Amino acid sequence: MLRERYARRLPVSLGELAGHAQGTVQLPLHVALTRFDLDRPRSRMSMYRTVLAEGQQEDLITLLNRDLLVARWPVLRTLISRAIRDVWEAAFPELAAAPVAAA
Repeated sequence: MLRERYARRLPVSLGELAGHAQGTVQLPLHVALTRFDLDRPRSRMSMYRTVLAEGQQEDLITLLNRDLLVARWPVLRTLISRAIRDVWEAAFPELAAAPVAAA
């Protein structure tokens, strides 16, 4: 099942997420063949969507930044699949408690 696939890749805690908050990030080939500028909001959201959907556990830990993920979650949750959103919010209640972004 899709949710189980995403759940197996979760970090133990959001505190493990140690990705950069600024600058340019080149994703590993197994995730996506592209570079993202974290200083540009659309580029940053695209990277987070891609990593959440395609990254393995180590990718999540090294590429996602905890503070950015939590701060941007209200919008990001509307851009990702329901399966990814449900898995992350079930595992990390602080994400589920984030205010929902206006449509």
